[in-house]
Amino acid sequence: MIDISRALAEVASAATIGKRAVCAPRALNEAYDYERPSSFSRGLRLDLGNVAVILISGTASIGADGETLYPGDFRAQTRRTFENITALLESEGASWKDIVRTTCYLRDIERDYAAFNEERTAFYAAERLDPLPASTGIQAILCRPDLLIEIEAIAAIRIGEAVRE
Repeated sequence: MIDISRALAEVASAATIGKRAVCAPRALNEAYDYERPSSFSRGLRLDLGNVAVILISGTASIGADGETLYPGDFRAQTRRTFENITALLESEGASWKDIVRTTCYLRDIERDYAAFNEERTAFYAAERLDPLPASTGIQAILCRPDLLIEIEAIAAIRIGEAVRE
């Protein structure tokens, strides 16, 4: 776990900020590869001194070829969304233990929140997260009508630090 005050001091003393796109092509394609391209990165890594912040864009149940997976199945879409975020994190040497914040967008929060919370709770328990990330749930119209959930996340890691078990 990162000591936040120490990390903030290191960030404040960083001479430069490096940034680069985060991708996991085996799990999901890049948005600009869509049939109708979209102009955003799957994620962005900011190197700030000895700390890297990983910003994961809104991620959904998208396959390696850009297709929506599990249309109409909220629970399966939620699990695939977690898998896609996991792949993006792993591509940067991070894990869910490094996540500090999520924003969860549900197409129909009244209908799906209980199922979402059950899936999220089970996933976080399997990942043995402690503490849990800060989080907000929002009802939203998503970019495709067949998507039922989208999650964005923020992670912080020490540069050069291996993924912890």
